[in-house]
Amino acid sequence: MKTIIHRADSRGLVDHGWLKSRHTFSFANYHNPQKVRFGLLRVLNDDIVEPGEGFGTHPHDNMEIISIPLKGALAHKDSEGNEHVINTGDVQIMSAGSGLYHSEYNASKKDPVNFLQIWVFPKERDIKPRYDQKTFPEKERENKLQLVVSPEKNGNALWINQNAYFSLGNLSAGKKVNYSIKHKGNAFYLFVLKGTVSVAAEELKDRDAIGIEDIIETEIEAKTDSEILLIEIPVN
Repeated sequence: MKTIIHRADSRGLVDHGWLKSRHTFSFANYHNPQKVRFGLLRVLNDDIVEPGEGFGTHPHDNMEIISIPLKGALAHKDSEGNEHVINTGDVQIMSAGSGLYHSEYNASKKDPVNFLQIWVFPKERDIKPRYDQKTFPEKERENKLQLVVSPEKNGNALWINQNAYFSLGNLSAGKKVNYSIKHKGNAFYLFVLKGTVSVAAEELKDRDAIGIEDIIETEIEAKTDSEILLIEIPVN
């Protein structure tokens, strides 16, 4: 078993006034050669956007982009004709594929929005760009893991163009859950949204993360009431 710890305070910090962002991996003006990616997980940005502000129209290609609002609402518009708002409890996925343009803005004029922006390298390149979003009720992740992103097209989760799986969990203090790798050769990346958890003999607090390779199954124990994001990701 091979592990790597990414502590919350080791993340890159960007403060543009309208945007405050913490970068787990190298991104834009933040570059750390030791933190470029974890397997095919390329970006994990923890963004706070002020009311009425956002990212203007810009291009993407050949990247799977997942957005998870943690507080507030995010407005999305792209060159494929998609125009939607994603709220807390929703998950959005966009396959940039052969190329598109999109913008993302805080949907509120009075409250900030905090969301995770996550990029995953695709399995197939130059596919037709694709957009999807879905609401995942919090009650379905109470003391268990709720699958929200999956490579299975016919499941309840959003489909991703990669052998990757995203799960959310809200665990009460003292609760334990087990996770088994679904795709042989994948690794495990756990990001703590809130609380304190123990995994692989390591204690992780708010916004800490751990990556584990060469593992088949692991146990996660909540030391306090906790919220977690678990990403199973190919490592090559």
